[in-house]
Amino acid sequence: MANTVVNVPMTALLGDLDAPLGRGVLVATAFPVTLAALMPLSGWLGDRLGHRRVLCAAMLCMVVGAAGAALAPSLPVLVAFRMLQGLSAAPVLPAVMVLVVQVLGEERRSRALSLWAAANGAGQALGPTTGGLLAELFGWRAVFWQIVPLSLLVVLGGWLLLPRDAPSARRPRLEWRGALTLTGGAALLLSATSAVPALGFRSPAVWGMTGLGLAFIGVFVLVERGRSEAFLRPRHLVEARYLRSSFAVAAQMFALGATLLAAPVHLVGTHGMSQAHTGLAVLALPLAMAGLAPVAGRCTERLGGRLVMRCGLLTLVAGLGLLAAVAGLRGGAPTVVAALVLVGAGVAFVQTPAATGASRSPAGGTGAGLGLFNLVRFGATALGAACVALLGTRPGQLVWVFAVCAALAVAGFAASFLGADPKDPEDPKDPNGPDEPEARGPRLATRAGRARP
Repeated sequence: MANTVVNVPMTALLGDLDAPLGRGVLVATAFPVTLAALMPLSGWLGDRLGHRRVLCAAMLCMVVGAAGAALAPSLPVLVAFRMLQGLSAAPVLPAVMVLVVQVLGEERRSRALSLWAAANGAGQALGPTTGGLLAELFGWRAVFWQIVPLSLLVVLGGWLLLPRDAPSARRPRLEWRGALTLTGGAALLLSATSAVPALGFRSPAVWGMTGLGLAFIGVFVLVERGRSEAFLRPRHLVEARYLRSSFAVAAQMFALGATLLAAPVHLVGTHGMSQAHTGLAVLALPLAMAGLAPVAGRCTERLGGRLVMRCGLLTLVAGLGLLAAVAGLRGGAPTVVAALVLVGAGVAFVQTPAATGASRSPAGGTGAGLGLFNLVRFGATALGAACVALLGTRPGQLVWVFAVCAALAVAGFAASFLGADPKDPEDPKDPNGPDEPEARGPRLATRAGRARP
């Protein structure tokens, strides 16, 4: 919700702060870039200190970030507090992925993560909708104040209702070289991409950050290879299950980030819709996400993750193609809403199997690995928003925005054919992962009782 709450009132916000779209896009990207870069490290922090404890502390920091953003007197101050919000949210996603599986049980992992996906959809729904309504009634600053009581409610509920963190005899130590190089590389690459709309492709700063970020990633691979206490083992990151799940979710989130920024701009700029009506129209996408997420969870259990994920990617391509056609032909709002429903359905049927596949992989057995998976998700969201600012928001330019999103979804579909899942060492005939429906045999029920490392 905090990620998308600025999308609808963006025009009013930039007008009040006297900022162009090229620089104002930092308001949209500061949150997901900071969030994404810090998630692997914050995922490790949950393993170290306890996910319940870290979740509650992070949401208290979110209160400070939201209040600061609401009171910001200028664009730089607003961007700084958006970064604080992103820092606060970084530990939340890996912690929640761990906690929902702990509460609901290993044997119901897909359904547990479908609830996580439905919560994502609900937040995406409430963000643009309440943002538009509150901006219309009270001004754009009100969109941040709503985050304060909600964050405090999460702290109270988490502290009272979630299971206490179990004392662990072995707390993972921080392998600081791997953590530093991975976090630094991700931050530099995401910052470079997000800076392109404001600085241009030829900017020395953009190329400098890109080169330095790639160097950091290269050093990460070198220092972590073969290390017994690695922050993240590089070979686990190229395991087929984790890799194709990350590809698919990156394509899906890039499209989501671009669509949730481009669709409101199109409705306001081309059709002259009010902010409140635009927020209600955009509500179609996240409502489809939230409503279909539980269905996606059950389908993943019964049909297998890869089949569900491929159907979701093809649905996403259809919705993006319709949005491109609507932008090119300047079609009416009802057609835009229909396209947004298709995009939301595609996202729902990609997100749940991708999260299930990633969490079943060796990398997904750690908070840092789940943090990296969420880095990919929110980093792709920031890149999608940056794509809109780079290509433009006129109808002809939006055609290219949606075409790029559709091309990436096609690439994600191709990546879903990548490799086979590794064999279970206890049952070499049956692959362990989302390719095989959980109902095929009792093996997963037996495995469910074992604690994950």
